[in-house]
Amino acid sequence: MSNAQPAVVTKSAYLTLHYRLASLDGTDIVTTFSGNPATLMLGQGQLAPVLEELLIGMPEGTHKTFDLEPGVGFGPRNPELVREVTRATLDDNSVPGADYKVGDLVDFAAPGGGRFAGILRELGEETCLFDFNHPLAGQPLKFEVKLISVL
Repeated sequence: MSNAQPAVVTKSAYLTLHYRLASLDGTDIVTTFSGNPATLMLGQGQLAPVLEELLIGMPEGTHKTFDLEPGVGFGPRNPELVREVTRATLDDNSVPGADYKVGDLVDFAAPGGGRFAGILRELGEETCLFDFNHPLAGQPLKFEVKLISVL
């Protein structure tokens, strides 16, 4: 019989786990519980920083659910990130012939070569309204995790 303690999650741990992110009513946003577990290394941006922080110190084999207050998981909603964009800018960032509809996620080129995305809220002839907040910003969430292995 072994007295070995289970491995514990550290800031640079390599993990195999099942996880689920859901709305408070239980609607899955993303889940691995119905398929293969995820394998990831903490500190590499594969999970939101606040979700990684919840895992620190957790022993291998733990199965736990966290209720996240509005804005904790992906930050608060920022009204300054709801912006008008000219139709020309949208066209410059579109696939030729793209037929955008309200609710579509549109990818834009950022200065310096980066990319960012916004959700189309209003589509006008001259301007369009985009929400550049993370789609889950400001929302309460459930985060469920089952740690299978910790290296």
